[in-house]
Amino acid sequence: MKPLLVKDIRKLLQGELITGSELWKVRDAIYYNRHDLTNRHTLMFVSRNDSVNWNEINNKGPSLVISDMPASEFKKALPNTTVIKVASLVQSYWKFIDYYRGLFQIPVVTITGTCGKTTTKDMIKHILSKDRNVQASISSKNEPRRSFPYLMGIDERTDAAVFEHGLGNTGNIKHQCMIYQPTIGIITNIGVHHLDGCKNLEGYIKAKSEIVGGIREGGTLILNADDENTKNVPLQSFKGKIIYFGIGMRADFRASKIKFSHRGMKFQFHVSSKTYEAFIPGYGEHQVYNALAALAAVHEMGMDIKEAISRLRTYKNMTRHLEFSSGIGGSTIIDDTWTNNPTSVEAALKVLDSIGKGKNVILVLGDINRLGNFEKKYHCEIGSLVARRNIHTLITIGAKAEDIAKQAIKDGSQANVYIFKDVNGINDILDPILDDKAILLIKGPMSSRSMINFANSLKEKQSLR
Repeated sequence: MKPLLVKDIRKLLQGELITGSELWKVRDAIYYNRHDLTNRHTLMFVSRNDSVNWNEINNKGPSLVISDMPASEFKKALPNTTVIKVASLVQSYWKFIDYYRGLFQIPVVTITGTCGKTTTKDMIKHILSKDRNVQASISSKNEPRRSFPYLMGIDERTDAAVFEHGLGNTGNIKHQCMIYQPTIGIITNIGVHHLDGCKNLEGYIKAKSEIVGGIREGGTLILNADDENTKNVPLQSFKGKIIYFGIGMRADFRASKIKFSHRGMKFQFHVSSKTYEAFIPGYGEHQVYNALAALAAVHEMGMDIKEAISRLRTYKNMTRHLEFSSGIGGSTIIDDTWTNNPTSVEAALKVLDSIGKGKNVILVLGDINRLGNFEKKYHCEIGSLVARRNIHTLITIGAKAEDIAKQAIKDGSQANVYIFKDVNGINDILDPILDDKAILLIKGPMSSRSMINFANSLKEKQSLR
């Protein structure tokens, strides 16, 4: 955070100094009880409804409390704490955010989408970080409550920022955009997820579309030209620049001649009537789409496209994102336990279509959560996708995933199908069939620690034997 003088903050918020000194600088900011108080010199917004630990605040002093609490509560403040009373905490919070964001005239990219958000964000950061100081959200920790601390991570040394939007309910992305005020917004794709919070696909598309209204005036929106649901995002009110990426001729940033290569994807990249040879580590056509979105963003930020393509080659793919490892008996294990939704399952199956030729393909699929009233529908659809493929063995784990197995059988799958409630006993099925002709994909929700551990055990066993 850029250090700010307490006196200047009081004037900005038109607050009243109740106690303490205002002649020192704040170096961190949190919303009390939403974020951990870990640093000294911290500004904290404290609600009148909060239970306040004044000793903790004082011990981390000097501390600044901004609150609309009754005057009687302020009497509990200790000597190392400065207290400023404001008329409305909510208005003061947003006024401070707007002021702080306005201190930095830098490109700020925010990303939403059903799949590819974290990868695209990390690609952008990787490309820029060679010669720029980039503030970014951490991994896929994208919950709305993290947005304020991420914004506070921008300081005088920051050249650019890139953040991932979390979506659990309608309004989440709008809220985050009010904090980040992006100059560039990206929608990677819109599949099916979070239907428990958004009620149905239409509600989910509407929630994703909130990014359109959240981009700063004169900003840029980057969209997937080939994604059917993205075509339903309303753009009539958007007055900025729109850039499309994809493999169709409509795309401004376009890929063609996509090929599976050693440890990644080769493709030709077309932009502004020029063609470049490109490579991105990680398998799957979806990985190329992520790369296109990232290249569009950094180009919009002024980076030379040839240099960006060169830097993209050294990107390190994230763990548990279609992560390939050697397994028992020379088998190939693909760990895709980072996230689980119908869109990402279909993308993983498409990867298997290419690299699984001539192999005994084994699928281990877990429950897909957060589908609301559509759980059975989408699990069954995945079962149908599996049935149309040459699968040697299908293993499902969990009560919801059981519908995948049942639908695959119903649709005439030739696979050996096994249904498990949990991971116990699966090795009895796998051990005899894991050899150098086997390729196993394990895909489940990141909330399932047992599936993550099981995936790790498949990789670890080889070194133990």
